Amino acid sequence: MLSFNQSVFHPAVFFLTGIPGLETSHIWISIPFCCLYATAISGNTMILFVIITERSLHEPMYYFLSMLSFTDLGLCLSTLVTMLGIFWFNAREISFDACLGQMFFIHGFTFMESSVLLVMAFDRFIAICNPLRYAMILTNSRIIKVGFAIVIRGTSALVPLLLLLKHLSFCQSHVLHHSYCFHPDVMKLSCTDTMINSAFGLAIVISTAGLDSVLILLSYVLIIHSVLGIASMEERKKAFGTCISHISAVAIFYIPMISLSLVHRFGKHAPPFVHTLIANVYLLIPPVMNPIIYSVKTKQIRKAVLKLCFSKLV
Repeated sequence: MLSFNQSVFHPAVFFLTGIPGLETSHIWISIPFCCLYATAISGNTMILFVIITERSLHEPMYYFLSMLSFTDLGLCLSTLVTMLGIFWFNAREISFDACLGQMFFIHGFTFMESSVLLVMAFDRFIAICNPLRYAMILTNSRIIKVGFAIVIRGTSALVPLLLLLKHLSFCQSHVLHHSYCFHPDVMKLSCTDTMINSAFGLAIVISTAGLDSVLILLSYVLIIHSVLGIASMEERKKAFGTCISHISAVAIFYIPMISLSLVHRFGKHAPPFVHTLIANVYLLIPPVMNPIIYSVKTKQIRKAVLKLCFSKLV
């Protein structure tokens, strides 16, 4: 099923992949995935709700946390329909345009999350290294501008990337190797030269997640240098304690991303289901873990969540 448009062949549909070799167990495999989706959606929704409704949380640090929860929620919902559709109904078909749309949201929210983590690192840097100017630097108007900048940065480069993809011809297999549309996966199915697409895609990754990771590392080098200059050991522990949640969020975002890249590059002899499982879990770990980390490690969030839960029980 191919459609012809200006000498470019586009498939009417792509075929997504479940867990190769475990198709008969999809209904059972869906149970832990359903639990992960339920945890991610309820956890991030709760974080957003308590930050919006609790006036004591109307501070820069928690505004940035709400941005993180929003991107996690968007990332989670971007794959929900296709992944559970495959597990429950074996609904593997996805149209070319729908595939491009899903790619836009998956990669867009991923890049936005990277930007939010960078902004949160900057927030911790200002709070620890220049606390007297914290409120002066991170005003509400600037935080709103930062939010808009994160959205624009995360999505603007994707438009030309997807337009370049539309100019490729797909005359080979239309079977993707994930339960969702992933740019490198779709690009591999093209029977035309993809050098420009690959180079542009790599440039986007380097200028977003790559650059962000370097700047986050630099911010913590400066934070550590500043904290070590504090004479009181108690004050040092307190300063480092405010960073634990953010460091954990950075780790659960970048470690699965690096692991997935290593598996794709060096795990050619691994069973096919290993690649698919890691790819599926990679997009779910941050949305699931971030609300748990901030609810456990951040006292104000924990108190607000417990207050909300107990008020519902009364």
